[in-house]
Amino acid sequence: MRIPAGRGAVALVAAGALATLTAACGAATTEVADGKGTTKAGSAASVADFGGMNGLVQAAKQEGKLNVIALPPDWANYGEIIKTFEEKYGIKVNSENPDAASADEIAAVKSRKGQERAPDVLDLGISFARSGGQEGLFAPYKVTAWDKIPDAQKDPNGNWYNDYGGYVSIGCDAKRIKNCPQTFADLLKPEYKGKVALNGNPTKSGSAFGGVFAAALAGGGSFDDIQPGIDFFGKLKKNGNFLPVESTPATVEKGETPISIDWDYLNAGYADQFRDKGVDWKVTVPKDGVYAQYYSQAINKQAPHPAAARLWMEFLYSEEGQNLWLKGYSRPVLLPRMTADGTVDKQSAAKLPEVKDAPKFPGEDALGKAQKTLADNWDKAVSR
Repeated sequence: MRIPAGRGAVALVAAGALATLTAACGAATTEVADGKGTTKAGSAASVADFGGMNGLVQAAKQEGKLNVIALPPDWANYGEIIKTFEEKYGIKVNSENPDAASADEIAAVKSRKGQERAPDVLDLGISFARSGGQEGLFAPYKVTAWDKIPDAQKDPNGNWYNDYGGYVSIGCDAKRIKNCPQTFADLLKPEYKGKVALNGNPTKSGSAFGGVFAAALAGGGSFDDIQPGIDFFGKLKKNGNFLPVESTPATVEKGETPISIDWDYLNAGYADQFRDKGVDWKVTVPKDGVYAQYYSQAINKQAPHPAAARLWMEFLYSEEGQNLWLKGYSRPVLLPRMTADGTVDKQSAAKLPEVKDAPKFPGEDALGKAQKTLADNWDKAVSR
């Protein structure tokens, strides 16, 4: 579905000892003496509860592991992110089911509550982040860069915060498609019969959800009305253009999904990844359906490695972490701030697909309404 900074790991003498206890169901509970008393890592709300970054690093190293789920190495540079985190802190990242969707992540949190193999951290489509926060599944934690994250891109209590994102785009194999489509309206043309794919099911996948929302905006809908997007894909299915195949790196490389509606950072990554294999992958952000969205980070309230989970968050929102997202063609949430203060990787920023319009985002109510509309109507629209 879907990479971070160098700090010393010197132990704080004043902080006292760190002790790892084993909880009843196999989940680890790290206790940290911060000079003011003892705090369980699972209830730490900021790095201050560890006595500072060094204390957090020590606590996370003592746990030694981090469980992640639904993080494909070729998604937004996650492969490099994970490798860098492991090498930097000496913490083993256990990556499970990399091709899972946001819905699968939420299901894993619920079904593995209290288990050692439960995911510590989550990378979720925004609608799933909001609903998971409302269900009380996440641990509130405010990263050091908290104040730099725009208010509209985070839960005020720290249950989740947006991290990286991009625009819905149309990727096209120019060696197999004579005239690559530039807009959603183009996709309805007969010449694209059996060639148009989505990255997953929009009722489960954040990227596919974005694709339907973009189609809705192109077809006269709005953030409050996603139905025109569902109707659009119903038309694509009826005229034979919509492929019932989930677009993946493998299907792109093999030519099985010659036109893929997906995030611009994934499509741009495919262009780089498969250029040497003879794939001429072109990327366009359709001007008739400009839709941008971020993915959100959250910490499992019952994380078996709570200190490592919090260190992972600090890592992702550091300058190094944000620039690694940028290296993977995604747009980090701190990009405007880093551009202003000169800490952005200018070379990576220059490679981003061009978009003229400033991004706008649906609110919580609109996302909830869109989710329900999709759940009620998607299968009927594309199964005809």
